[in-house]
Amino acid sequence: RWTGDSKESSGQVVLRHGPRAQRAADQDESPPRTPTGNTLSSESDIDVSSPNASHDESLAKELSLKDSGSDLSHRPKRRRFHESYNFNMKCPTPGCNSLGHLTGKHERHFSISGCPLFHNLSVDECKTRASSRDKQVEERTLSHRQDENRHTTRHQAPTERQMRYKEKVTEMRKKRNSGLLKEQKDQYMDHRQSHGNNREPLLENITSDYDLELFRKAQARASEDLEKLQGQVAEGSNMIKTIVFGRYELDTWYHSPYPEEYARLGRLYMCEFCLKYMKSLTILRRHMAKCVWKHPPGDEIYRKGNISVFEVDGKKNKIYCQNLCLLAKLFLDHKTLYYDVEPFLFYVMTEADNTGCHLVGYFSKEKNSFLNYNVSCILTMPQYMRQGYGKMLIDFSYLLSKVEEKVGSPERPLSDLGLISYRSYWKEVLLRYLNQFQGKEISIKEISQETAVNPVDIVSTLQSLQMLKYWKGKHLVLKRQDLIDDWKAKETKRGSSKTIEPTALKWTPPKGT
Repeated sequence: RWTGDSKESSGQVVLRHGPRAQRAADQDESPPRTPTGNTLSSESDIDVSSPNASHDESLAKELSLKDSGSDLSHRPKRRRFHESYNFNMKCPTPGCNSLGHLTGKHERHFSISGCPLFHNLSVDECKTRASSRDKQVEERTLSHRQDENRHTTRHQAPTERQMRYKEKVTEMRKKRNSGLLKEQKDQYMDHRQSHGNNREPLLENITSDYDLELFRKAQARASEDLEKLQGQVAEGSNMIKTIVFGRYELDTWYHSPYPEEYARLGRLYMCEFCLKYMKSLTILRRHMAKCVWKHPPGDEIYRKGNISVFEVDGKKNKIYCQNLCLLAKLFLDHKTLYYDVEPFLFYVMTEADNTGCHLVGYFSKEKNSFLNYNVSCILTMPQYMRQGYGKMLIDFSYLLSKVEEKVGSPERPLSDLGLISYRSYWKEVLLRYLNQFQGKEISIKEISQETAVNPVDIVSTLQSLQMLKYWKGKHLVLKRQDLIDDWKAKETKRGSSKTIEPTALKWTPPKGT
């Protein structure tokens, strides 16, 4: 039994249920202690961290003193992406500081199409031109309204204003130069030799001022349309805002370190089978016409109905695993593993139909984990969330631990969504075990060996359910029948479609890599 003075550490606690046990436990609400005398934590303070977080820091958080009734409402709010991400992008034009924009409407630019310096203009000139264009648009709109109010005939004649404008344009186009002077030609050649293709050629005196102004307006309008397409109309935007993935268009949550030429795009197109990323829908269609992949690489180790799990070695399929990590970073805040995938195994869950095996989610784990972590990173794709797939991935990770005859635990600390998912899974595992248990004394070690759940996770879950109490030097597990009845009702409604069947697993633990 576990005692208050920690003289015995067999891992056994007394199982009690009913009003008498509740009254006894309420007399002493001091926090339970481990065999080393440390207080156990409810784990409600677990936060996101990189996969390289030290084990000592994880244990310190696990064993810190917390109220078992605490929740996540007091957690600090997660910072938005543009508050934490350092933008180091700059305009590719040599000598440009990325300030201003050709349209005159934005404070910064990151492309040649919006660079004032490339177009041989200053920032102030671009702003002046923008004001002039806006004024002309207002005048044109007002004149159109006035023309609409006049009486229309079947064969409508040009208005007086339109006739004057036509004469003005004709007169302005007559001023077109017949040819360049020698000094102007020398100036243009010097400009070309000095800047090469890094600047736009000088366009003055080549055509009439009217036609040149029309060309400048078209440039500004095209640049504005391009900015809207790429999603860069405001500084601090979320970079890649959406991805086209199969038949879904997904909004991204966080920044992912894709190559700069792709990171500038507002929308990214991906092949849902090989995870190759592309710039446009046309490129994606061409790729899909010749892509031979219909499922992830690696070995299919599990199949039940249309659900399959593939084991992918990061060393053998490096490009696929790197693309998978980059995709996952769009929906995970503090994920830091992108390219160093060789020490990891990836377990990819798919849903099959007549077109192929579609990515549902995945989890990764180290090939040789010193701390017996059975999950390093876990993700369910947004279109499959809240459908039970996340719990299936967690259950599958523990099934692998059972086959390996090990006790597993996810790498600490967990994200907010990860903690909620694991709490829910651990709760179901414990309630199922307690529902079948008929004895009076229960061993945490036996629960751990049968379920492959780490003892620390078992104790913290019992605390969060208010089922673990400390009374007269002993730990008491209160068998709360109300929680068990609620779990039974949910299990009956859920059915067995979203559960892992151990007999469908065809896998042997790797001996070493």
